[in-house]
Amino acid sequence: MTENFERYHCQMALPGFGKAAQQRLQNAKVLVVGAGGLGCPAAQYLAAAGIGTIGIADDDVVSLRNLHRQILYTPTDVGRPKVEVAAGKLQQQNPAIKILPYRLRITPDHAMELIEGFDLVIEGTDNFETKLLLNDACVLSGKPLVYGAIYQYEGQVSVWNVLREDGTYSPNYRDVFPDAEKAQVPNCAEGGVIPTLAGIVGCMQANEAIKYLIGSENVLAGKLWIMNVLDGQTRTIKLKKTDVQINGLPDIVRTITLDELTNGAGNYELIDVRTEHEHEAFHIGGLNIPLADLEDRLTSINHVVPIVCYCTTGKRSASAALLIKRRFPEAVVYSLKNGIEKTQGNYIRAFKGKNTV
Repeated sequence: MTENFERYHCQMALPGFGKAAQQRLQNAKVLVVGAGGLGCPAAQYLAAAGIGTIGIADDDVVSLRNLHRQILYTPTDVGRPKVEVAAGKLQQQNPAIKILPYRLRITPDHAMELIEGFDLVIEGTDNFETKLLLNDACVLSGKPLVYGAIYQYEGQVSVWNVLREDGTYSPNYRDVFPDAEKAQVPNCAEGGVIPTLAGIVGCMQANEAIKYLIGSENVLAGKLWIMNVLDGQTRTIKLKKTDVQINGLPDIVRTITLDELTNGAGNYELIDVRTEHEHEAFHIGGLNIPLADLEDRLTSINHVVPIVCYCTTGKRSASAALLIKRRFPEAVVYSLKNGIEKTQGNYIRAFKGKNTV
């Protein structure tokens, strides 16, 4: 055993764990989004367990009202950025690992880029918008997402989007909560939460991350674990996929305008995702792959160069861009903003001599 592994002796002594599992943890990269009631205990136990790289993303500062459940912080930290305080304390806890602080709020503009360098994401946020955004980014990137939620006396944990042996993925957030965008549930400050629940759920999230990273077969994928700390009861519910359509996802693939397309340097793979009849009537070049056929023809697309999908209004092209990004996470994919319906004259002038009709 190397000197760096001495502190992990007790977990390495577990049946089926050993040095190989510890090395997997050492090589792992985990992103914790939200350095609050869930993110604090999750990050602490990930650091203690020896996860080699831990990213922490949060744009908030420590508040006095946070302290009852956000156990990384003290009264002297009030007013300081959470990621700054958390990174410093986690680094003290385990100097052998790497801590990457990101003081930002997750947005569609950078969600995909932020999670790209990590093996797994832990979500400890308190709003549906960010939960959905992280879920969709992980679905498109093929990455697992450890979900956690707390409200008053009840907490939930699951692991979304885990690749299964048959090549399919386990259920994700939208499969289980299809109406989340319409839901209105108070956050902790409004509805209240018992602090110990945050610790339990955050630790469960860290536990699921560790299980996934060491290759455990009993990860909470396709299952929702629920606990009520008031009566001490727990239950686990089996989940099913509902085949939510990709166009139900928010547009987290970049858009590009006509001016940016025509004036930008470099080559683009243009794809018209309208019908063959629409393409024959007017187009600005590139391949014609109708949206309905796109999934079966993804292998014919050159994803080494930036891809620009276009259609009449921009809706079909956004769905197409999301499909391509899900299949080729490393590709640079754009949807042509606002489509071509109302500005055909501008497009004809802009693309004169560029294979338009």
